[in-house]
Amino acid sequence: MPKIIGASLAEHREQVRLRLFGALSALMEREGFDAITLADIAAEAGVGRTAVYNHFPDKESLLLGFIESETSAYMGALEASLEGVEDPVEQLRTYVQQQIHLKRVYHLAPGPDLRTVVSRATMMRLRDHIMVVEVPLRRILTLGIATGRFPRQDLDAVVPLINSCLAARNVPEDGPQRDRAIEETVAFVMRAVGVDPDRAVVRRPAESAGRRTA
Repeated sequence: MPKIIGASLAEHREQVRLRLFGALSALMEREGFDAITLADIAAEAGVGRTAVYNHFPDKESLLLGFIESETSAYMGALEASLEGVEDPVEQLRTYVQQQIHLKRVYHLAPGPDLRTVVSRATMMRLRDHIMVVEVPLRRILTLGIATGRFPRQDLDAVVPLINSCLAARNVPEDGPQRDRAIEETVAFVMRAVGVDPDRAVVRRPAESAGRRTA
């Protein structure tokens, strides 16, 4: 009988899913999605192969489950980071920074482009997740145009262009070079939507009060 992980069957199932997601992520980074099998994933996760089939019927279903989990976590973190940020320029800055921090495994994996090694049905599901990530950016740009912070522009063209740029952008893992790369990416996106990054600093209330009394 398989060993139960956790205090309940529900916890066991969740822990197995997390192990499978972690194994898939690690193997994709090392070998690429096309080069791995469900048996490889089960071995990496430390679970029996039959345990994989209890959750996912095939490798592409596991991939979709993993990306759905990653996207959900990312969207939660993004919305939390935007909470209380009212200025659309600062919202855009936050969005770009969060997009860089997001680990988009389907872009980072070595080997062929993921779009060339999955079925058309799976690719359409992946596109659905990409569209979900685009929703906050469209909302930010709509607010910026409405408030006069951004010039009027075709969001159907601009939103995919920005996200394609961010998805393809590789930055150093840490250190001053990473910080510079993020700031340059933010400045590039600002210019792309018609904002001068050198004049995009939001004046905080305390700063404004200080200048009035100086």
